[in-house]
Amino acid sequence: MGKSISYIACITATIFLLCSFAKRPKPEVKLQTIQFDQLDSLQTIKQKKVVVFIHTDWCKYCLQMSNTTFQNDSVINLLNNHFYFVGLDAETKNDIKHKGHTFKYKPSGANTGVHELAEQLGEIEGKLNFPTISIINQKEEIIFQNGGLMKTNKMLTVLHQLKN
Repeated sequence: MGKSISYIACITATIFLLCSFAKRPKPEVKLQTIQFDQLDSLQTIKQKKVVVFIHTDWCKYCLQMSNTTFQNDSVINLLNNHFYFVGLDAETKNDIKHKGHTFKYKPSGANTGVHELAEQLGEIEGKLNFPTISIINQKEEIIFQNGGLMKTNKMLTVLHQLKN
């Protein structure tokens, strides 16, 4: 009886050990997000294109992109290594200083409005959609825009094309 208990204990320990190696979590890759007021100093250190994610708190497609596209390891690695990434809440009431200009929130009703910087970077044919991705080169020119949900595969394609 003593041999069968130790045999069962040995098998149980082996199975536990194998399972713990198989379920080992991979290190978490985290998206490095910066603020607009950091861009000038960062660009003097290393020039990169800037990916701006223009979103709102109430937008379900914005949330979907945050939870899928911007959680993808390949997207995160490309953004972290080749771009600066800025999340811009289009309804923030905070002033944003960038390139010597102060951008402000513009109210349009009692509890509605939009930030000037979101309009400037996100309008496509005079309309601002949420979410919007705008990619800006080192000369502050918008070189890519996409209004609406951008799935992981499309984001990867765009980032690969624009990374150099």
